[in-house]
Amino acid sequence: MRLDIITCLPRLLESPFSDSILKRAQDKGLVTVKIHDLRPYSTNKHRTTDDYAFGGGAGMVMMIEPIDRCISALKAERTYDDIIYMSPDGELLSQSIANQLSLKQNLILLCGHYKGVDERVRQHLITREISIGDYVLSGGELAAAVVADSVIRLLPGVLNDETSALSDSFQDGMIAPPVYTRPAEYNGWKVPDVLLSGHQAKIEDWKQEQSLKRTKERRPGLTS
Repeated sequence: MRLDIITCLPRLLESPFSDSILKRAQDKGLVTVKIHDLRPYSTNKHRTTDDYAFGGGAGMVMMIEPIDRCISALKAERTYDDIIYMSPDGELLSQSIANQLSLKQNLILLCGHYKGVDERVRQHLITREISIGDYVLSGGELAAAVVADSVIRLLPGVLNDETSALSDSFQDGMIAPPVYTRPAEYNGWKVPDVLLSGHQAKIEDWKQEQSLKRTKERRPGLTS
């Protein structure tokens, strides 16, 4: 898989891809992540990527020309399955969407900033809009990192245990059950006996029951 992320603040994305699972995935050659600074695509001598909004109002708007030039340059090199704009009013990111995107080969993630992008970008240049929640961030960089993380960890070979991602919360429409590790007792707080029994069938039944119970208590909408 290849992920191209377009941003006017590339340094905001350095850390998320420089450690842990996302770094190992790149080192293994399982994913290529390229971060593109939008400013060199500006024809303005000051390399600005934003301007005042027509009609007035507070805040600046990201200009269409640098975004179009950057996307066009990338599309000249390869075909993209989706060009995604990180938007607070896009479709809400879910495990199902992450699963869908993990099957793609080439994706572009466009990070908004300021008051957002010129509406013509949304109308003519992108194919999908995704939000990570009903709140507003200073820019789309953190949202793009969240989407990338949720997708990359699903790629075959990224996680050491190939079955780990399959047991994540939301993969089967339910929240994952409680998990425990050593010691079996701490400060008088004990691990449930069934998990120490060695009886795998009973353990799986317990996990299923706990998963369903936790989902009904915490996210009842998932089971409706």
